Amino acid sequence: MAVFAQEPGPAVAPPRSQPWYRHLYVQVLIAIAAGVLLGHFFPATGEAMKPLGDAFIKAVKMIIAPVIFLTVVTGIAGMRDLSRVGRVAAKAFAYFLTFSTLALIVGLIVANVVRPGAGLHIDPATLDAGSVAQYSKQAHETTVTGFLLAIIPQTVLSGLSEGNVLQTLFIAILFGVSLASVGARGQRVLAALEELATILFKLVAIVMKAAPIGAFGAMAFTIGAFGIGTLANLAALVATFYFTSLLFVLVVLGSVARLAGFSILKLIFYLKDELLLVLGTSSSESALPSLIEKMERAGCPKSVVGLVVPTGYSFNLDGTNIYMTLAALFIAQATGVELTLGQQLLFLSVAMLSSKGAAGVTGSGFITLAATLSIVPSVPVAGMALILGVDRFMSECRSLTNFIGNAVATVVVSRWERALDRDQFDAALAGRLPSVDQLPPEMVSAE
Repeated sequence: MAVFAQEPGPAVAPPRSQPWYRHLYVQVLIAIAAGVLLGHFFPATGEAMKPLGDAFIKAVKMIIAPVIFLTVVTGIAGMRDLSRVGRVAAKAFAYFLTFSTLALIVGLIVANVVRPGAGLHIDPATLDAGSVAQYSKQAHETTVTGFLLAIIPQTVLSGLSEGNVLQTLFIAILFGVSLASVGARGQRVLAALEELATILFKLVAIVMKAAPIGAFGAMAFTIGAFGIGTLANLAALVATFYFTSLLFVLVVLGSVARLAGFSILKLIFYLKDELLLVLGTSSSESALPSLIEKMERAGCPKSVVGLVVPTGYSFNLDGTNIYMTLAALFIAQATGVELTLGQQLLFLSVAMLSSKGAAGVTGSGFITLAATLSIVPSVPVAGMALILGVDRFMSECRSLTNFIGNAVATVVVSRWERALDRDQFDAALAGRLPSVDQLPPEMVSAE
């Protein structure tokens, strides 16, 4: 990828220093550590903390739909060339398809090399198929056609009221195009929406102040309910999954970042608050509004951020795809099923489709795996009971990898569109931008 020339951006004032305890990532780290200790030493009390994590995630989900709607509408309506919307979408989906498939292949290769399930010799007849029945049922009910039809909401407002990300995105694109098409008559509406977006991003900043409480509650529940000890029996699988995800982020996405002219490590550090929040809550959705705000502040245009981030949350699931191939081959190896290269390629092809059919569904990683195994009968679906106990721990890594993948995709598509403000992006990655709390109200939402 060529390095595109950029117009010099406005001078960015150096951020004022804050006490260490005021930084969100420090507060979340302390909260995660406290949650682990409470869940380990007082499991019952740790489990009782679950409402704290649930309440925070609900509060975030409450604002996801309006954030996406306002970001997409103002971004599209502010563009002069509406053909750019289709161009951005085409580039984004080309990126998603390429790297989602690559993630599946990486998981397949590592599973064959490391063979984490080899030597367990589990008899499938001894497994509790009932423990995964609900996931299998939900997987059968989720099809690619049904998923695509579900993108169209019942009413114009139902996507917003129900918090459905893809329905909200669908309506926002239509509304943004319509607003841009009426020319000067839509300027007053656009100005009002931009003012509303400023207020909404301030609301996001207020909600994020509760992030440490949410991370504490979610982590205390996870350790209290499942216990660190559950990792011991399947340590090889969990370690292999974390290693593979790290390999994908640093090598594959790192190479993409280098070609695009930035450091993946600097981008990760820039998003450290959000990544720690994802780690603490095991949900990448908890950081979606902050990711939109952070990428805009880093110089990515609204029109690109609004299209790439929400669609990426459903179609660019690198961590989930690595998990699917790795978990499927682990189950096959553990139950003594030897898959031929042809069978593995068949599984890969089915997984490419089923991962899109279950996109956006809560617990999509486990549900997508069930859907794929039910279509490829060589591997027993009941074998999923083997990994049910550690799935919660692997979901954290899935979410982190998905999150980083979408951040990289946003930057890359912005570069392809020659729309990345390089000066502002470099300032963001170098830590020279002030925090949201230090910005005046009129600058909270990136323009």
